[in-house]
Amino acid sequence: MPLVEVTLGAGRTDGQLRALIHALHDAVASTVNARSEHIRVIIREVPRTHWATGDLTLAESDARTDQTTEPRQ
Repeated sequence: MPLVEVTLGAGRTDGQLRALIHALHDAVASTVNARSEHIRVIIREVPRTHWATGDLTLAESDARTDQTTEPRQ
């Protein structure tokens, strides 16, 4: 029974998460010949303030990126 676990920084839409589940399911089904009903996919979303890279949380990194990009028109 294949189990795929994915951890992401929070912030994706339900549609994006659904598309990811579908793509992962298809990849497992086609590569390991698993039956559809046996494939499990778990997505964990971590608050962006709880995930850090290089001593910056994802939220802090987002804020820095927002400050350096031009406003949309």
